[in-house]
Amino acid sequence: MLKRSGMLLLAMMAAALVGCAHSPQQLTVQPQINKPLSPVARQQPVSVKVQDTRQNKILGTRGGIYPDSSNITISDSALPAIRQQVEQALRQLGFNVVPEGSPNANSLTLNLAELSYQSPKDSVYVTQADISATFVAEASNMNRNYQGRFTSSLQQRFGYAPNQQTNTKLVTDVMSDALTRVFQDPMILQTLQQ
Repeated sequence: MLKRSGMLLLAMMAAALVGCAHSPQQLTVQPQINKPLSPVARQQPVSVKVQDTRQNKILGTRGGIYPDSSNITISDSALPAIRQQVEQALRQLGFNVVPEGSPNANSLTLNLAELSYQSPKDSVYVTQADISATFVAEASNMNRNYQGRFTSSLQQRFGYAPNQQTNTKLVTDVMSDALTRVFQDPMILQTLQQ
């Protein structure tokens, strides 16, 4: 009887430890422009380039007792989704989106410069995440270049370790906010209109 209860206790402890380990997550983010855009342009041609220029493709970890095995990344579908939103926003603003290298076209280059997910390092349980995203946008016309840096951040507290769906929503929301700020910068719009 004592041997059996000892085995049961050992099994419960092992299950508890496994519960403290988290699997890696690859998030399928689809950032959206989250504010209405009013037409300001008159069909000026603009080419678009979207790049991921982050030094590290890992956002952070989900924490737990094995944080190195619980990395968070975003899927390769993120850049095409961002590009689609950028092109859609430019069309709503009244620009004519044209292929790269088109003659007499202004250009907008959007770099995903930073994306991070920080959870407390000293805790087995994920109780909080600090998420931030930064885009660097460069608008160019025949006469000038303008570059802006657009950042958004969020601190979220949890009662339990967030699942993939929750993290996808949180990271998408932060990226959406940063992306929206690009198109609220009057200097970006003025440069593309000239």
